[in-house]
Amino acid sequence: MKGTNKSSVKIIPLGGLEQIGMNITAIEYEDSIIVIDCGLAFPEDEMLGIDLVIPDVTYLKENAEKVKGLVVTHGHEDHIGAIPYVENEINMPIYATKLTMGLIENKLKEHNNLNLVKRKVVKHGQIINLGCFRIEFIRTNHSIVDSAALAIYTPEGIIIHTGDFKVDFTPVFGEAIDLPRLGELGKKGVLALMADSTNAERPGYTQSEKTVGKTFDNLFADNRDHRIIIATFASNVDRVQQIINSAYKYGRKVVVEGRSMVNIIQTATELGYINIPDNTLIEIERIKDYPDEQIVLITTGSQGENMAALSRIAANIHNKISIKPGDVVIFSSNPIPGNEKAVFKVINELEMKGAHVVFQDTHVSGHACQEELKLMYALTKPKYAIPVHGEYRHMKRHGELAVEMGVPKENVKLLSTGDVLEISEDRFEVTGKVQAQGILVDGLGVGDVGNIVLRDRQHLSQNGLLIVVVTLERESNQLLAGPDIISRGFVYVRESENLMDECREVVQDALDFCLTKGITDWGKIKNTIKDSLGEFLWKKTKRSPMILPIITEV
Repeated sequence: MKGTNKSSVKIIPLGGLEQIGMNITAIEYEDSIIVIDCGLAFPEDEMLGIDLVIPDVTYLKENAEKVKGLVVTHGHEDHIGAIPYVENEINMPIYATKLTMGLIENKLKEHNNLNLVKRKVVKHGQIINLGCFRIEFIRTNHSIVDSAALAIYTPEGIIIHTGDFKVDFTPVFGEAIDLPRLGELGKKGVLALMADSTNAERPGYTQSEKTVGKTFDNLFADNRDHRIIIATFASNVDRVQQIINSAYKYGRKVVVEGRSMVNIIQTATELGYINIPDNTLIEIERIKDYPDEQIVLITTGSQGENMAALSRIAANIHNKISIKPGDVVIFSSNPIPGNEKAVFKVINELEMKGAHVVFQDTHVSGHACQEELKLMYALTKPKYAIPVHGEYRHMKRHGELAVEMGVPKENVKLLSTGDVLEISEDRFEVTGKVQAQGILVDGLGVGDVGNIVLRDRQHLSQNGLLIVVVTLERESNQLLAGPDIISRGFVYVRESENLMDECREVVQDALDFCLTKGITDWGKIKNTIKDSLGEFLWKKTKRSPMILPIITEV
């Protein structure tokens, strides 16, 4: 029963736009909502002490009765990492391909909520029904196997969400992306295409994963007399498979180091996505039983993360492995933007210890370059283009590309996180905004650190802390002890005794002022101490530490 007030489909990104990471999108029509992906992001530099950032799902909680399920495109952290946190807030059934589901189940186990969440493994080509939506999983290629694009059949038309994708005609495992199916959908008519923007600035095609295998083969052949250490992304199962292939061919034993790497390889082996010949894998303790030239170590830490295995090895704080002159270390990844400094720091440390570091041609991207994006547009011929997955500059270039491919300029929208885009045959506009800021996780605390706490942390990290302790007599408010001043991260006290003495005098004067004026309210006394000491220190040192007055009474 549709009157003149015709419904439209709402597309609501709750994360993942204008940043790499934390991908999550809600698609809504009347009383049905489906959620696509549910990832985390790693903290920005200014988020001091934060471990990770997860999406704010307030909108989904407010509309919980409409939420029909979560469909997941692939098993990378920026698409599945927040699932255990979000499932605690709003329990929704999960639909994903086999390997993706295996990795999601690992996460749910860690958070003890595996048995609380309904899960269904979906095959490529299969269609599931959720509320008024039908969702078809379409095979794609990416730097993790079992990736899928989604064709979402809505009452207004077909929306295609590519997930992260590239076109690889010779993948290491499984089949090439299902381009014929995408072409068939294009013939039926596609209302909107939401496609991966990560490499939209790069011309040409992304090379096949197999090209890295050839490079490895050559490196193994050239370094027969050296131990080989290879750092790569734990989730790139195909990459690990190719390293194992080369190791087997050249008679080397393989050691896997790094918790995420061990977990993923175990899951992939159990599910049949990686094939390791017998007697190839050995425990790290058995390294000493073999000569160096028979060992290859696969490790995490290709991004210079300071707690990952490779960084610990480079810094000499790994309890089982240390670098020897002659070791060949291969970085099989590109630094993610923002990680360059950390990566080069590790490379310098390795080279100083006599290792030979290789990072040319040992990596290919998992994302489509411009020609592959054009192919996606040529096949699907969408009416509307909605670039996703990427920073603003990537999405902007992607939008220009869509126009080159024949999408009218007014039919391309660059959304911001939280936008509500209403879309139908004759409607394509942002009609509102929902809450979607990102929630900070610090240790076990979820969302208890906000902007104010972060501001305090920044203040402390830049200027340090002064604690002023004063003891007053209960009735008369006479000063009994103090003022004592404790400095942390402001100045080294032993060498600044004069400054500390002057600080005490300033506090003493502030107290005298309060007591003669008959001010007994502790809040006012504290503020007076803060203001006068802050002003004095700024004049004296041009620094403004955080000042924390503590008053006790006896």
